[in-house]
Amino acid sequence: MTDISKLGEFGLIHHLTDNIALRNKSSKVGVGDDCAVLHYPDKEVLVTTDMLIEGVHFDLTYIDFRTLGYKSAMVNISDIFAMNGTPRQLLVSIAVGKRTTIEDLEAFYEGLRTACEKWNIDVVGGDTTSSFTGIAISITCIGEVMEGEAVFRNGAKETDLVCVTGDLGAAYLGLQLLEREKRIYYQQVDEAKRKDDPRALELLANFQPDFAGKEYLLQRQLRPEARGDIIARLKEMNIKPTSMMDISDGLSSELHHICKQSGCGCRIYEKNIPIDYQAAVMAEEFNLNVTTCALNGGEDYELLFTVPIGEYDKVDGMDDVKVIGHITKPELGIMLVARDGNEFDMKAQGWNPLS
Repeated sequence: MTDISKLGEFGLIHHLTDNIALRNKSSKVGVGDDCAVLHYPDKEVLVTTDMLIEGVHFDLTYIDFRTLGYKSAMVNISDIFAMNGTPRQLLVSIAVGKRTTIEDLEAFYEGLRTACEKWNIDVVGGDTTSSFTGIAISITCIGEVMEGEAVFRNGAKETDLVCVTGDLGAAYLGLQLLEREKRIYYQQVDEAKRKDDPRALELLANFQPDFAGKEYLLQRQLRPEARGDIIARLKEMNIKPTSMMDISDGLSSELHHICKQSGCGCRIYEKNIPIDYQAAVMAEEFNLNVTTCALNGGEDYELLFTVPIGEYDKVDGMDDVKVIGHITKPELGIMLVARDGNEFDMKAQGWNPLS
């Protein structure tokens, strides 16, 4: 393994980015100068940024640097798609500690580039520095949208249909699975150490977590996919959502955002919330309510959007899109209609990074 200090900041940047070629016409100058130069004639520019902090957003016990790079890019790319836009450029800043090697960062950038290549995005800049408190990653994604085509959170209207893509709750249950296996791993090692058992190091090397049959849950947590495919299909079908956002903090919280900013209420039907079979099985194993996981788990990075009721036949016929409810008057509240027909106030209980 190679110590980062041997290259220095600029040497490291060149090492990681020299083989990055620009693909988009809007990317005039990329890595290598004081600033990137972008050119967007006759387009509106979308800019989003996210931070991922070790110990808060990721744990290197169960995510490798390549996967971390991929996920770091995708969670930002998802925000551009959620505005009905097209992502074009990415800026990457990362602070690392002394235990991080050049090979680790090479793997991180490999995952990052894989995500960017999937959606034809240019890496055009960023920064590297040192950290004494773990790894910190800051990604900025820049995109474009034709004037008048951006979709905001404040456009939902009464009688609009509420739709979601994919399935919900699997990412949260994947996290619970990873955390369980991590606890078992350290419990075994600690027990061996307490007994002064020389097998402790062997356990570290040979521990096999119980992931059989649960691969989809791990993929949803560790390697999310931005839903640019859905945005493309909506455009092909000439459907422009009235409001939209991605589901990063949990369906319940995102519904509250849309209803608050649009000045409306909604009725969501529990029976219509899409849930994968592996998620349902895992929830039962953990003695969790799978609907609660779907509403509040977060990190699904699916799209939540509303469309006029007249588009019902189109969206109902789309693969991987589910109509889960409709928009109502604000005085009717944000309600969940249970499978038995009873109605409940839906609380915003999704992920809060500051709690």
